[in-house]
Amino acid sequence: MDIITVKDKSFRPYISEEDLQASVKKVASKINNDYKGSSPIFLGILNGSFMFFGDLLKSINLECTVSFVKLTSYEGTDSTGKVNELIGLKEDIEGKDVILIEDIVDTGNTLVKLHEILSKKNPKSIKIATLLYKPEAYKKDHSIDYVGIEIPNAFVLGYGLDYDGLGRNLSSIYVLNE
Repeated sequence: MDIITVKDKSFRPYISEEDLQASVKKVASKINNDYKGSSPIFLGILNGSFMFFGDLLKSINLECTVSFVKLTSYEGTDSTGKVNELIGLKEDIEGKDVILIEDIVDTGNTLVKLHEILSKKNPKSIKIATLLYKPEAYKKDHSIDYVGIEIPNAFVLGYGLDYDGLGRNLSSIYVLNE
């Protein structure tokens, strides 16, 4: 892996494809254990979670339902602080276990908004699974139940994460080269 340029910024290699896949399998194993005998709804948060979500589901051996919502709070490399719901949930989640699948948890604004929306639909439980977690940036109250990799508060892209819409297709994760 070499340094890459996306638009006006350069990024250096950070987390290899092999390390990402090992983390995905670790998260899947914990979920499989915790939900044995259950039929959870996996709710992917688009766009960023699509690669993690797809790889995670390949290792889930539970009867489950799959759905997606799309929310956004980023412009470029900065969080706007405002979360906008773009595509809503159509499935009935009342009385069901819901597992939110995130690519990255940093400020937590998206999760708070989504948790608020979902709680009104009376699910049995809401758990959060994320590939990447920035504990320095996260200051919210909801616990993050399944974490692939903890990272410092740096800007990353690849494996679903983007910079102004670019870089999501990279199989590894890169960090802003400052």
